[in-house]
Amino acid sequence: MEYLPFAKAGRAPLAERMRPLDLDEVVGQKKILGPGGPLRTLIERGDYRSLLFWGPPGSGKTTLGRIISHRSKAKFVHLSAALSGVKEVKEVLERSRSSFKLGGKRDLLFLDEIHRFTRNQQDVLLSYLEEGSIIFIGATTENPSFSLNAALLSRCQLFVFSALSSEDIAGLVRRAIEDERGLGGKFTITPEAERAIVALSDGDARRALTTIELVASIATGETIDVSLVERAVQRKGLNYDRSGEEHYNLISALHKSIRNSDPDAALYWLARMIEGGEDPRYIARRLIRIASEDIGLADPQALTIAVAARDAVEAIGLPEGDLALAQAAVYLSCAPKSNALYDGLSKAKGDVRDRPVEPVPLHLRNASTRMMKDLSYGEGYKYAHDYEQGVAPMECLPQSLLGKVYYHPTRRGQEKEIAEGLDEIKKLRGHNSTK
Repeated sequence: MEYLPFAKAGRAPLAERMRPLDLDEVVGQKKILGPGGPLRTLIERGDYRSLLFWGPPGSGKTTLGRIISHRSKAKFVHLSAALSGVKEVKEVLERSRSSFKLGGKRDLLFLDEIHRFTRNQQDVLLSYLEEGSIIFIGATTENPSFSLNAALLSRCQLFVFSALSSEDIAGLVRRAIEDERGLGGKFTITPEAERAIVALSDGDARRALTTIELVASIATGETIDVSLVERAVQRKGLNYDRSGEEHYNLISALHKSIRNSDPDAALYWLARMIEGGEDPRYIARRLIRIASEDIGLADPQALTIAVAARDAVEAIGLPEGDLALAQAAVYLSCAPKSNALYDGLSKAKGDVRDRPVEPVPLHLRNASTRMMKDLSYGEGYKYAHDYEQGVAPMECLPQSLLGKVYYHPTRRGQEKEIAEGLDEIKKLRGHNSTK
C-alpha cells in the first residue's frame, strides 16, 4: 500500500523509503497505536478530528500524519511553523474550506513545530477547526500546556509520543537492511554495530536510518561492523549500552568521582557517557541528585548549578549543552562535601516507617474553625518572631521523639556556619525572652 510516489525513487533518502505505509508497519507507541489504542481506534474508524501530536523527533508523528492522509484520501500539506508564516497557513485553510464547501472533501494540514507560533498566531486556526473544514494535525516537541493557547487545546485531541525503545530501533535497523525498500539484503550487520547505531539514535528512528545509510555508503564489503560505524560517524566510544551494565558502570563512576572531589575523572566519565550516546537529561538528573546527596548545605549553590545545567540541556540539547553538564560536574567535584542531608532524611524516613504514627502536637495545629479552638488546636503555640533572637522556647517534634536529632551538619563549607548557628539555636530554645 503506497501513498508516497517519491518513495520509489532510488535517490530518496533511506528514512523516506522506509517510512511505514500503514499502521501495521509502525513501531513503538504501543499505548496509543497498539490493539485497542486510542489513536489506532480513531484512525481505523475514520474519525479524523483535530489532533495534536507531542513527542521527541523521530518518534513517528509525521508518519502517522501521512497514514491518516492516505486513509482519509485527503491531500497532505506539510508546513513547519518555523519556516512558514500565518499567511501560508491561512491560504491552506482557505483552499480546504472552499473544497469542503464545494464537494465535502478536506485537505490535511500537518503543521510541524506548532509551538513556534505565538498564541495570537495560533488563533488563525480556530474558526476552521470549529467548522471542521480541514483535517488538522499539529506536531510539537514542546509541552503543549506551556506553548499552545487554551482555545486551541480545547479543540484538539492530544496524543503523547515517546522516544522509540532500543528494541524498536534495533528492529528498524534490521528491517532497513533486509527490506527491498531499504538496502535489499546487500549487507549483514554485527550485533556490536547494531547496538552502536541504537545508542547513537537516542530513540530517533530518522537518525538511526540516516546513520545506516551513511555507513552503507562507505562500506566496501558486505558486513557492517562497529569499526565501520565509528568511521562513518567519526565518533568513538560506541561500546555503550544505555540500558545495560555499562550504563550503570559509567554513571556510578561519574557519581563517585564527583563525590571524591576529582574533577578530571568526572570530566572523563562524563565525556564517555556523552560520546556513547547517553541521554543528557539522565546525566543532568543524576547531577541534581549528587548536589543534594553529597554536597547539600555545605554549598547550597551546588543545587542551583545542577538545576541550571538541566534547564540548559532541555533548552538546547546536545552538542551545545555538553558544556553546561561539564560546568556542573566540575563545580560539584570542587564543592565541599556533606551527606548530612541524605543521612538525616534517611533516619527520619526510618522512624516514619518503623515507629507508630505520631499525631501532630496540638500547639502546632492550625485552629481554623471555632470547633478546633474549643479542642485546643493551637493552644500553647509560641510565635518565633515575638522573641528577640527569632527562636521560641517550644518543641516541634512529637512527644516520643523529643530530643531526636536527624541533621548533623559537618564542619565543611557553609555547613560549618550552619552547625554553629544550630548550637546557638538549641541554647535559645531552652531559655528565651520576648521582644
